[in-house]
Amino acid sequence: MVRQQRTIKNSFTFEGIGLHTGKMVKTVFHPAQPCTGVIFRRVDLDPVVEIPARVGFVSEEEIRRNTTLARNGAVIHTVEHILATVSGLQVDNLVIDINADEPPEPKDGSCASLVEEFRKVSFKNQGVPVKALKITSPVAFSEDNVEFIAIPHDGFKVSFTIEYANRHIGTQFASFELNPDVFAREIAPARTFALMSDVDMLRSEGLIKGGSLENAIVVDENGIMNDEPLRFEDEFVRHKILDIIGDLSLVGTPIEGHIIAMRSGHVYNLKFAGILADILKARKRTIAGSKKGCWDINVIKKIMPHRYPFLLVDRIIELEDKKRVVGLKNVTINEPFFMGHFPGHPIMPAVLIIEAMAQVGGILLLSTVDSPERYLVYFIGIDNAKFRKPVGPGDQLRFELEMVSLRRKFCKMRGVAYVDGQVVAEADLTSMIVTR
Repeated sequence: MVRQQRTIKNSFTFEGIGLHTGKMVKTVFHPAQPCTGVIFRRVDLDPVVEIPARVGFVSEEEIRRNTTLARNGAVIHTVEHILATVSGLQVDNLVIDINADEPPEPKDGSCASLVEEFRKVSFKNQGVPVKALKITSPVAFSEDNVEFIAIPHDGFKVSFTIEYANRHIGTQFASFELNPDVFAREIAPARTFALMSDVDMLRSEGLIKGGSLENAIVVDENGIMNDEPLRFEDEFVRHKILDIIGDLSLVGTPIEGHIIAMRSGHVYNLKFAGILADILKARKRTIAGSKKGCWDINVIKKIMPHRYPFLLVDRIIELEDKKRVVGLKNVTINEPFFMGHFPGHPIMPAVLIIEAMAQVGGILLLSTVDSPERYLVYFIGIDNAKFRKPVGPGDQLRFELEMVSLRRKFCKMRGVAYVDGQVVAEADLTSMIVTR
C-alpha cells in the first residue's frame, strides 16, 4: 500500500440535525497540511478546543452506541460516520470545525450524502507518502463473545459477521476489499439501524432526539418498520463494516491488512483500535525514522523494483503531485562501479548519473497512479544529455526534475543534477508506465 497523503481541494459546509441531541449543527471541512491527520475543532467554545481523531482521545466513559472524542472537558459525540467517510475516501489530512457537541446525522442515516459533498470539492494529493500500519503477523483479540483478528494482506480488507436474535436481521456476513470507489458504492449507502426495543430504551434516557424512520432502519418482531426497503440484502452488516472503518481510523494511520470481526460494536472496535495503535507506537520507537514526510528508502523500495547494485536513489525530499520531484543519491567509495571506473581515479559513470536521475523521475511518475508497486517505468527517450563535472566518492547528488508533459501513461521530464549547488548533469527524459 503506497500512495500519497491527500486532503480536499476546498472547504465545504455540511449541516443537519444531531442524532442524539436533535439540535441543528454546522460542520465545516477544511483542507489541512501534510501529516496533520484529522482534527475536530469545537468552534462554539472560547477558546476553541482542538480534538485530534486519535484513539488516545476517545472518551471511554461515553462509549455506548457511538464513538465520542474528548479533550480538556470538551466532547464530540457520534463521530464514527464522519470518520468512516474520511477514512473510506482516503482523506488523510483534514480540519473539521463543529459548532456543537455532536455532528449532523445525514438525512437518510447513511454516509452517501456526505460522500457526495466530498466528491464535489474533490481531492488533492500532497506529495508526502502515507505510512500505513502494515500487519506483519496475526493480531488477535477476544472478549465476551466478540472476536477480532488482523492478518497480513496486501491492501485493506474488512470481513464482518453479525448475529442477532431478531430473525429479520439474523446472521449476516460480508467481506470487502476496500478503496474509495468500493466504499462509496458498497458501504456508504448502508444506513444505521436499531431494534425497536432499543429505540424505546434510548428515548427513555433522553437520547436519539434527532432520530426517525427517515434517518435509521428500525426493526421490530414483525420486520422493518420503514417504508423504504433495504438497499442491500445484507445492509445491516455493511453498516457495521462502516462503523469499523470509522473506529479503526482512530489508530491514526491507514491499516494494511485484513480485519476479521465477529459480533463487535463500538466498545470492542475501539479496544482493538487501541491494540493496533500500541503496535504502531512500538514500531515508531524501534525503527529509525527519516524526516517527517520524506519518501525514505523503505518507501522507495516498495515502489521501485531496483535492488543492489542498481537502486540509485536514497531519498525523495520533495514531491509535488504531477509537477516536480527532488531526490538524493549519496555516492560512496563502496559503489561497485568504482572498482573498474577507474582504478586509482574513481568517477561515477555518466550513464549511471542519468539512470539515478531517471529513477527519481520514475517515482514522480509512479506516484500519479494507484498502487504504484504494481507498475514499472520504461524510459523510452533521453535527449539533450550534458555532463558538466565529474562525480566521485563523498559527493551527494541532488536531482531536480520537472514534469514537462503527462498524457495518460506517457510523460516527459526535464532533469538537472547538482553537487554542492553546482550543475553536474542535465537531460530530458521520456518515459511510460507499464504493468509489472
